[in-house]
Amino acid sequence: MNRIAFLSMDDLTDFVTDDELSILPLNQLGMEVDTISWKAKGIRWEDYKVVIVRSTWDYQKDLPAYLEALREIDSRTLLANPLRIMEWNADKTYLRELENRGGRIVPSLWGSTISGPDAFGKWFDQFESNEIVIKPTVSANADDTFRLKPGSSLMSTVQSTFTNRSFMVQPFLQSIVDEGEYSLFYFHGEYSHAILKTPETGDFRVQEEHGGLIQATQITKRIADAGQRIMDIVGEKPLYARVDLARIADEDFALMEIELIEPALYFRTDDQSAAKFAQAVNELLK
Repeated sequence: MNRIAFLSMDDLTDFVTDDELSILPLNQLGMEVDTISWKAKGIRWEDYKVVIVRSTWDYQKDLPAYLEALREIDSRTLLANPLRIMEWNADKTYLRELENRGGRIVPSLWGSTISGPDAFGKWFDQFESNEIVIKPTVSANADDTFRLKPGSSLMSTVQSTFTNRSFMVQPFLQSIVDEGEYSLFYFHGEYSHAILKTPETGDFRVQEEHGGLIQATQITKRIADAGQRIMDIVGEKPLYARVDLARIADEDFALMEIELIEPALYFRTDDQSAAKFAQAVNELLK
């Protein structure tokens, strides 16, 4: 059997993952899977045909060390997704590039520090919105993500959180609460399946770790077209990609983000998805 590795983290106790559902299909195609933390030392990465980044959901806490670990793996064996794609995708400023290349993203402003309380008022005015969301450009799991209204008691916390830390500001999308966020999954550039993520009552975060509800969904042609446009603009066919979309108008959907590093792939929501993923890995090794 070919030995492959899933790159993970030291402790997944507080997270939901179903990567194990892909192990049997991979075994059936002649691959043996080890799951290894990205922080592990002394690993002979060259013993693996490919190292597939999967559940490294703490990388944002030390991005330089994480990227250095990926570079070390990449120097010794095949890494998926490719290193250059993951380096590009690690900071959400990639969204600006996609927008410049014709992609439709949720309207966004960018900054590196919050100079004072006046900044908040300018953002509300620029978006003509009474609610905004601010989050780090390097983030995962909605860590340090804030939903603000004018006069919010959180403003001082937000200001201290983003002192000398890159961030992005977006208008709050009521559609995420009313309808949810769509995630479309692609293996080697081919569409596989989709889910709808909705936040817990009283929250706006759709991640399971924050009480979000995940369910399989059949997407409309308009949603499929919006996802494919983003994939076409990216211009790559990585092993895996997840395109997160939200409704910004009656018929229009915009990109929240494209996950090319460590997206949960939600195999449990689609009976064929794990087999499709395994086949994509098999094709990569060929």
